[in-house]
Amino acid sequence: MNKPVVLVAEELSEAGLAVLGADFEVRHTDGSDRSQLLPALADVDALIVRSATQVDAEAVAAAPKLRVVARAGVGLDNVDVEAATKAGVMVVNAPTSNITSAAEHTVALILASARNVAQAHSALKGGEWKRSKYTGVELDEKVVGILGLGKIGQLVAQRLQPFGVEIIAYDPYLQPARAAQMGVRLVSLEEILQQSDFITVHLPKSKETVGLIGDRELHLVKPSVRLINVARGGIIDENALYSALKEGRVAGAGIDVFAKEPCTDSPLFEFDQVLVTPHLGASTHEAQEKAGTQVARSVKLALAGEFVPDAVNVQGGAVAEDVKPGLPLTEKLGRIFTALAGEVATRLDVDVRGEIASQDVRVLELAALKGVFTDVVEDAVTYVNAPLLARDRGTVVELVTSSESPDWRNVISVRGVLADGRTVSVSGTLSGPRQITKIVEVNGYAMEIEPTEHLAFFTYTDRPGIVGIVGRLLGEHGVNIASMQVSRDVKGGKALIALTVDSAIPSDVVEQIAGEIGADSGRTVDLED
Repeated sequence: MNKPVVLVAEELSEAGLAVLGADFEVRHTDGSDRSQLLPALADVDALIVRSATQVDAEAVAAAPKLRVVARAGVGLDNVDVEAATKAGVMVVNAPTSNITSAAEHTVALILASARNVAQAHSALKGGEWKRSKYTGVELDEKVVGILGLGKIGQLVAQRLQPFGVEIIAYDPYLQPARAAQMGVRLVSLEEILQQSDFITVHLPKSKETVGLIGDRELHLVKPSVRLINVARGGIIDENALYSALKEGRVAGAGIDVFAKEPCTDSPLFEFDQVLVTPHLGASTHEAQEKAGTQVARSVKLALAGEFVPDAVNVQGGAVAEDVKPGLPLTEKLGRIFTALAGEVATRLDVDVRGEIASQDVRVLELAALKGVFTDVVEDAVTYVNAPLLARDRGTVVELVTSSESPDWRNVISVRGVLADGRTVSVSGTLSGPRQITKIVEVNGYAMEIEPTEHLAFFTYTDRPGIVGIVGRLLGEHGVNIASMQVSRDVKGGKALIALTVDSAIPSDVVEQIAGEIGADSGRTVDLED
């Protein structure tokens, strides 16, 4: 019997190769060379890559037997997950392989920035003995502000506490009680900026977080503050940071990631008090070894047809055929829920009603959680780690099923209670023989809209002229409306406008619309991958 073929397209640790053992035929190629890679894919069952190999639609098509692509690392920028999914190929990565290394590098930059280690090192090796010039500051009794208390942010907090610092954090998706268990006090972003002596970034990169620390924010900080970024480039606006350093509004920075990489020339480099490293957060022997062994184990599980914990695009267990079409719908409902809520719920109900409820629909609860946290955390969210993310953030989750569904053959709802007692809900269905996805309810308002890539919702007091104002403002800013629906509770009461548009609505335009129509709330949802 022929052994399954595993193609290793980039360097893999010896420990990772040892995990594969003698059960597989292991081949090697240079994944960065397309002329070598594409022919080598012809009869392989699994492909293991790092960051240099582009696993695009062409590569997937060149591998008709391929069952799993494994990225020995955290990111998946070089893997076309959609193309792999369409071809029935599982995609896995190693989401926790580098968290310790990233946390330790953060602490290293904080300490080095506090004590001017790099500057003093360079001066001394250049023949200069300048003790007074490089006088630093202690961490003891300083305030450290952490932006994002995910896995890495939590590890940073744990490692800094013995230094005698006070730790505050900004994370709108974490319950205060959970933060308190870690000895961390949750505060607003503005409080972080105003109170912190050190600010370290551990947020995912998204439309909401790009430029989060910009010119306005850097006018709120102490002039003695030091900024650290080992998360994603672009969260700290590099131009705004340059100006703040130039004007003496920021004391120093430790930067490991940049908006555009590789970065070998930046205005930030001119400052002696800016410590920079070339994206070294995951660059340790231990992280590389963990990544190799994690993906090798996943490949073994995938090729054996077993449950794969780190699969990012498919659920590892058996799912009933009638339930499968509901998975992408439920994920979208979860993402819409998070966008509408703006925070993680203290309680979340996944309500499945209709004929589908007679099946085992537990996977829909996982799909909802995957959607809820996709735009919240930096790491890839899977069906396996989504419940852990809910638990870590203090969210109680319950699956509710019923065969009764008076309005739709099947309907799935994601309903949550927020920390202030507000309830947010969104419901969807699959309609007709073609199983067209529809959103049929938002916060109690009935509607029928297709969840396209760009959605917007505005709640306001029902009165004439609102539709015209919304259309005018979007038109003035070049945003084309694909569809619009208005739903209201009673005449002259509260109403909801639901829009699908052809492009994302800028945040300042959302604020302008909300202001002109007197909206109680205005939310946009971008479902682009």
